Amino acid sequence: MEVRMDLAQIRISETQDNQVIVLRERSGNRLLHIVIGLTEALAIDRRIKNVQLQRPMTHDLLSNVIEQLGGELEKIVINDLKDHTFYAKLVVRHEGEIVEVDSRPSAAIALGAGSEVPLYVEDHVLEEAASQ
Repeated sequence: MEVRMDLAQIRISETQDNQVIVLRERSGNRLLHIVIGLTEALAIDRRIKNVQLQRPMTHDLLSNVIEQLGGELEKIVINDLKDHTFYAKLVVRHEGEIVEVDSRPSAAIALGAGSEVPLYVEDHVLEEAASQ
């Protein structure tokens, strides 16, 4: 079962390699902490704040490619946790068909950040993360 989540916090520290994003269950109180890199954290932060750069970053490029090819990002799903590594997928609708694209959670969240694209986490991922 997919659980709707919201990006609750981005913890950015320029003195450390690993950053943390915190997702909060929309209709509950569970949290999910995901460690990401500084570049990804800054990309998410820029997209949330709608900071425009002169040239598109990778996440902007992917968004433009999906749009220009006639697709629509329907949702982001963090769907697995293996060996302390989270996995995600982009769910794209293209010509009436659903296409699922493997993604790092940080890249998927950066792509959806600042938009109305819903973010979900599989319930078993929340349970596994809580037990670690």
